[in-house]
Amino acid sequence: MAIYTLISILIILASILLILVVLVQNSKGGGLAANFTGAGQIMGARKTTDFLEKATWTLAASIVILSLLATAAIPRKNKTERSMIEQQINRAVDPDAIPTLPTALPSQPAAGNQNQGQEDNNNQGK
Repeated sequence: MAIYTLISILIILASILLILVVLVQNSKGGGLAANFTGAGQIMGARKTTDFLEKATWTLAASIVILSLLATAAIPRKNKTERSMIEQQINRAVDPDAIPTLPTALPSQPAAGNQNQGQEDNNNQGK
């Protein structure tokens, strides 16, 4: 759980930094670099644009990699629990199945016939 939380925090920080770097850039190549027009500076206009572009790509790649790591580090339960949807699918009734209607109880001899048979047995013994 701690690794997942750490990776999530790193993703949030990288996302905030990426937003800031993109906002500093100008869509036409100016942006922050437009303020540094002096040729003799250590980090001139061209180097600032290169730095911002490299920072953008690096932060974007780090977010992708951290997202993949976060997916692998998601805490999971140890016991295998089936999802509710899978349980409902297993309990579902097949709509194409032929419905079975309740059948009548097996036929039993009528009460009158049963008594008559007993009377016949009694008469034969006499």
